Amino acid sequence: MREGLIETKGGKIWYSVYGENEKGVPLLVLHGGPGLLSMPEVVEELSDQRPVYFYDQLGCGKSDRAGDKSYYSVANYVEELAEIRERLGLREVYIMGFSWGTMLACSFMLEKRPEGIKGLILCGSYLSSPRWHADQRENLAQMPCDIKNTIEESERNGDYGEKYQAAIMHYYRRHLCRLDPWPEFLQEAFSKLNMDVYLTMWGPSEITITGTLKDCDLLPRLKKIKEPVLLICGEHDEAGIKTVEDYCAAFSEADMVILPGASHMHHLEKPELFLRTVRKFLKH
Repeated sequence: MREGLIETKGGKIWYSVYGENEKGVPLLVLHGGPGLLSMPEVVEELSDQRPVYFYDQLGCGKSDRAGDKSYYSVANYVEELAEIRERLGLREVYIMGFSWGTMLACSFMLEKRPEGIKGLILCGSYLSSPRWHADQRENLAQMPCDIKNTIEESERNGDYGEKYQAAIMHYYRRHLCRLDPWPEFLQEAFSKLNMDVYLTMWGPSEITITGTLKDCDLLPRLKKIKEPVLLICGEHDEAGIKTVEDYCAAFSEADMVILPGASHMHHLEKPELFLRTVRKFLKH
């Protein structure tokens, strides 16, 4: 693995690359959050056939923080992605996004209409805030009454203290990551979540988006993306299966795979199946 810093308009962006000398078409990975950081675990195993690049978005992980929180926006992250791709010299590339990273990937495709993108791999897709809200409400309705009531009361009162945090962990363990215990690297990543980014774009609740992303909805425009798309979700994913099916139908050329027994972090929960699924797509 090699790592470095790229000077961009927004600040210094940290990146890493695995398998830099491999001959396959490179893969560029967009992390979730917003405000999280790169987790190379599992995905970096694809570097046995191609270079695999990760980078921490501005405000995240080892990258610089913005001087003004309003800088954290879809538009600026799209510009950042375009600049990172150019600076890394990725003329031909596959793009893989996780959660919020799928919104970033598709926004990039729609706004920049880039050439040389061989395909998109969208994991635990978040492409529509209205659909996300509906899926989380449906998931929440299936939770034990005390958990459901605590989360709903916290949202009504704007109190996201200890009671909410304890309740949302029950939700996370059903729909975010079903591994028990969570891997140390995942716990560490969440401990480093930049709340300036998260609160600005998402808001204080996992269930209801109240930040600047609250009205984002790419679903009506997905048909404009002509490149091949692979959508992967877990059986118990925060991204509802019906919603992901609708995304799949909306693209011009897309396939969908559901990983049984898995949730939002399905690549960590079912790594062998995840890698086999991705490798098959990367033969395009």
